[in-house]
Formats: sequence, structure tokens, C-alpha cells
Amino acid sequence: MTTASAPTVRPLLDVRRIYLEPEAAALPRGQEVLARWPDAERIEVLSHMAVPYVPEDVERWVRIKTEDLVLGVKKSLSARPNGRSSDFIAPSTANGCAMACAYCYVPRRKGYANPITVFANIDRITKYLRGHVSRQGIKTEPNQCDPTAWVYDIGENSDVSVDARLSDNVRDLVSTFRDLPTAKASFATKHVNRELLDYDPQGRTRIRFSLMPEADSKLVDIRTDRIADRIAAIDEFVAAGYEVHVNLSPVIVRDGWLADWADLLDDLAAGTGRAFKDQAAAEVIFLTHNEPLHEVNLRWHPKAEQLLWTPETQQAKWSQTGGRNVRYRNGFKGERVRELTDLIGARTPWLRVRYAF
Repeated sequence: MTTASAPTVRPLLDVRRIYLEPEAAALPRGQEVLARWPDAERIEVLSHMAVPYVPEDVERWVRIKTEDLVLGVKKSLSARPNGRSSDFIAPSTANGCAMACAYCYVPRRKGYANPITVFANIDRITKYLRGHVSRQGIKTEPNQCDPTAWVYDIGENSDVSVDARLSDNVRDLVSTFRDLPTAKASFATKHVNRELLDYDPQGRTRIRFSLMPEADSKLVDIRTDRIADRIAAIDEFVAAGYEVHVNLSPVIVRDGWLADWADLLDDLAAGTGRAFKDQAAAEVIFLTHNEPLHEVNLRWHPKAEQLLWTPETQQAKWSQTGGRNVRYRNGFKGERVRELTDLIGARTPWLRVRYAF
């Protein structure tokens, strides 16, 4: 009797090539990253953005994300005001991602393949952050970001939980904010990395687990952890000293969408304990898509576009950089926002919605 072999699952990271700026390779953090992957081919580049990826490489995206790493130096440091999810966007310690969510705006970089770039000048970045926090002083008025702390998003252009598998930058960020009583780090994630449980954040880092109905996630959350696994990890991270919120995003409107969100909220309620519920909050973010990404997706994952690109319910939204995005039409979206927030109030009344848009 012949036994069928199990399907091969490509690892999230199997670094075989490192594109590096010489300046980054000379720094202690750069040397640590190179030591983690001693057998990887090393290719010098003038800039961490000067890597040879083009949108035509769609058939190689997953391989590139798995096997390639970029090591660079963050040249310009600034903390940009935000005001929605966080008070400020911190300077990146990484950009790019090993995952391949079909709706993500980040892949517009590095030829859309956008493997992870690790920035080696972490000491300069954390020094800048400490100075920026100090200059803010005490937060005197509560806002939707936090009632007392200045919140800094440390993962705008990457998934921090994955970044932590490549370097100690994330550990250093958590340690930095642990010692800043007026500030808090924050990041959203779709990856459960239990190595972070040993970082001792002492309540100064907020993790936002991104959640959506499993049916949607299987189609558009490519290479991410299962929704059930994300929910199952929440209590562990609360016990480890993290503030844990959830991102209900992106909300994709389709036939049966509200019933599936009801099931998800029931799963969240059943799968988490009182300690999480006592401090829980949610960000609700409806889908925004991008026309160039739509065109690229049609060449490698057209099934996803059946959910993501629905002109009959969407309208154009021009970005500050001149790109054409699409979002649900104003009146249509307003009704759907009310339906979902009403559902949250009925199914999970303990889940405070910090904002919904």
C-alpha cells in the first residue's frame, strides 16, 4: 500500500541571498544578522532600495520573500504624526514582509516582491526615539490612541513579529519603550512569534492581532498564521505583559460577510479570558485597495481580486502621492460600518472600538 506524501510547506524564511549596504554590514547589528545566515550569498548594493526586483517577477514573489534579505541603514529619521492608530509613526527598523497579503499597500516597494529589509543602525534609531519622546513631555489630554501615553507605531511598513525572527531590533525597541513611562510602542501582526513572550514589555508595548473571518483570510492573507492561532495566542501575550488589542481588518464586504464576522466575534469571546477582555480594544478598518496592485494581483492571484476589486461598491480615492486607490462608496460604507459596530456591541460588548473607518 502506497502512502501519499504530505505536501511540502515552504518555510516563511530560508535566507539564501543578502543584499547589503557595506555601511550596514560594518555595524554590530549588521554583523549579527550576517552571522545568523552564514551560508547566504552576499551581494553589495549602493542602497537598500537598489535591489534588482521588477513587477514582472510575480511568479517568483514567494521565493523572493522566503530566500532574500536586504540589510541597510536608515538614513532619515523622523516620527511622523498619525493620530488614528498611534500618535506617531516611528522611524522604521525594517520594511517589507515575508508574507504576501493580497491587499497590502507595502508591496509597492522593491518591485512589489518587497522582501524584508533590516536596518542595522538600531542604536541611532532608539536614541532618536528616546529624544522624541522626551520632547513630547507628559500627555495631558486623552485621545483615541491612548488616555495617558504617547503611542508610537513601530511596524508601519513590516510585520514586527516576523522581523523579530531576523534580528534583535524588535527586542531593542520593546526594551526602549519599557523604560519610557510616557510612551508606548504599538504594532499590528498576523504572525504568532512566541519568542516575543520573553521580551518583558511591562505594559509599554501594544500588540494588535489582525483578525478577519477565516474564509477571507485563507484567500487573501497569504503566508500568514491561521486566525484561530492568532486568537489562541492572545491570552499568552497578555500574561507576558503586553497590552493586546485587535485589528478587525480589512473588512471585506461580500455575500454573507456579516454572519461570518459574527462567528469570528463569538470565537474571540470564547477563546480569550477576562484579563484580555478587561483591557481589550479594537480598530475597525474597511478595505482600501490600490489600482496598480490590482493589476499585478490579476497575474498571480486573480481569485483574491474577485473579493478585493468590486467597482459596483467602490469609489476612487486619490492618495497624497497621486496614486489611485479605491474604497467602498461613502453611503454604502457608512451603512456597513454601522452594521459591524452594532454587531460588535451586541456580540462582544466588552470590546471597545477605538475607531472605525
